[in-house]
Amino acid sequence: MAVATLASRVAGFLRILVLAAALGLGSRLLDTYNVANTLPNAVYELVVGGTMASIVVPLLTRAALDEPDGGVLYAQRLLSLIVYVLGAVTVLAIVVAPWLIDLYAPGFTAEQRELAIVFSRFFLPQILFYGLSATTSAILNTRGRFAAGAWAPLCNSVIVIAVGLTYLAVAGSTVAGGSAPGGPASAGPPAEGGGTGLSTGHLLLLGLGTTAGVVAQTVLVLWALSRSGFPVRLRLDPRGIGIRRIGKLGVWVLLAVVASQTLTAAATRAASWAGPGGVTAYQNASAVYLVPYAVIAVSVMTAILPRLSQYAARGERQRVTTGLSRAVRTALVVMAPIAAAFLLLGPHIATVLFAHGNSSAATVRVLGLVLAGFGLTLVPFTSYMILQRGLYALQDTRTSALITALVAAVGVAGCAAAGFLLPGEEIVIGIPVAYALAYTVGLNVTALVLRRRLGYLDGRRLLRTHVRVLVATAAGAGCAGLVVWAVNATTWAGAFLTVTGAVLAGAVGYLAAGRLMRLAELRHLLNLALPGLRTW
Repeated sequence: MAVATLASRVAGFLRILVLAAALGLGSRLLDTYNVANTLPNAVYELVVGGTMASIVVPLLTRAALDEPDGGVLYAQRLLSLIVYVLGAVTVLAIVVAPWLIDLYAPGFTAEQRELAIVFSRFFLPQILFYGLSATTSAILNTRGRFAAGAWAPLCNSVIVIAVGLTYLAVAGSTVAGGSAPGGPASAGPPAEGGGTGLSTGHLLLLGLGTTAGVVAQTVLVLWALSRSGFPVRLRLDPRGIGIRRIGKLGVWVLLAVVASQTLTAAATRAASWAGPGGVTAYQNASAVYLVPYAVIAVSVMTAILPRLSQYAARGERQRVTTGLSRAVRTALVVMAPIAAAFLLLGPHIATVLFAHGNSSAATVRVLGLVLAGFGLTLVPFTSYMILQRGLYALQDTRTSALITALVAAVGVAGCAAAGFLLPGEEIVIGIPVAYALAYTVGLNVTALVLRRRLGYLDGRRLLRTHVRVLVATAAGAGCAGLVVWAVNATTWAGAFLTVTGAVLAGAVGYLAAGRLMRLAELRHLLNLALPGLRTW
C-alpha cells in the first residue's frame, strides 16, 4: 500500500510541477485555477469526507462482523445514500459558486474572480465522484483490500499531467508583457502578476480535463469492488443503515469538519492577500510536505483503523493502546528526519522542483521558505492524526470534534496574526508556523484524553523513542548542514547538488546515530525493507 501511495504521490508531484510550468508559478492564472480546484475537496469534506474515517469505516466493519451477509446490503445502502446526498450537494454548490470563491479568495481581482467562478463550475461535479471513490475504497478496506484505493489517485494525476503538457504544448510560453508564441495574448499563461485571459479551447481543456481525472479515479475503484465479488448496485431506499445513529454521530463530525475547513479557508484567505503567487506558494508547499505524511502515515492509519475498530468493538482497549503506540513510533522514525530536511533544505527543494518553465523566481523563493516552515508541522500533525484514529475507533466523535475545533481556533488565530503582523508576501510564510502551533496543542490534548479513556498510552516507550529519534535526527541534520555550507549554491544545478548531497549525508548520519541509539523501530523498518540487512 505504501508503494502504491508513493507512486501516486510521485505522480501527484509531477502534476504540480507540470501545472506550475504550464500555467506559471507566481501567476494569477495558476492561483485562480488552484482556488477553484480546492472547492470540490472543501465541499466534499464538509458534507461527508470527515465521516469516512470516523464513522463509515467503523460502521462498515461492525456490519461485516455482525450481519449474516457480511454487511453487503448495509454497504449497498450506505453507498446509495452517499450518491443521493452528494448529487444534491453538487447541484447546490454549482449555484452558489460565486459566494464560495469570495469566501476563499477575497484578495482576487475582478478578472480572477470571474475566471475562478467559471473554473469552479467545471470542477464542482468532482464532489459526487470523490464521494463515490471514497465510499467504495472504504468498503474495499473493510474487506482487507487496500491496493485499488492506493493506486486510484495515480490515474487522476496521469490524466491531469497529460492535460497540463497538452496545454503547455498548445499555449506555449510567455514573456513578461508579451503573448504566447504562435497565438494571441489570451492563449498563454500570463506574466507574473498579469491577467488571466484564456481562450475557450484552453478553458475547456483545463476544466474538463481536470475533472476527467477524478472520474477515472472513481471508475477504477468501482471496477476493483466489482471484481472483488461485491454486487455494486444502488438501492432506491437507503433506509436500514441506522441513519439516525449516523446523524447523531455525524453532528460532531460535522463540527470537526467545519472547524478544519475554517482553518483551511483562513489560510487560503491569508495567502490570497500575499499578492500574486501567494495562494500557489502556500498550496504547493503544503502538497510537498504532505507527501511523506500520505506515503507513511496514511498507509499506517488506513491499515490500523479497521483493526483498532475491531479491538474497540470487542472491548480490548489494551490492544488499542498497543496499536496506537506502534503506529506513532513507526511514523516518527521516518517523519522526524524528513521534517529536519524541510527545515534545512526548503529553499533548495523549491528551486529544484519549481524553478522551471513560466515560474516566477520570487514565488519559488517564498515557496521554499513556506516549505521550511512546514518542517515544524510535520511531526506534530502526523502524531495528532494517528491518535485521532484512536478516538474514531472508540466512536467518540464528540471529543474528536471538540479537539479539532480547538486546533482550528489556534490555527485561525495564527493565520490572522500573520496577516496582521507580517508585510506583503511574508504573510504566507507565517501560515505553516500557525499550523505547527495548532497541531502541537491538538496532539497534547488528544494524548491526555486517550490516556484517560484507555487507562494508559504507553508513555514511557513513546518518550524513550522520541528522545532517541531527536538525537539521531540532530546527528543527521548536522551532516546535511555541512554539505549545505560546503556547496553554498545559487543556481539550479547547485541547488540540485545540495539537495542530493545533503540528503545522502543526512541519511548516513541518521542511520548511524539510530544504530548507536539502538532505535528498535528504525531497525524493524529497515529489516522489512531490506530483509538481507541483518547487521542491525
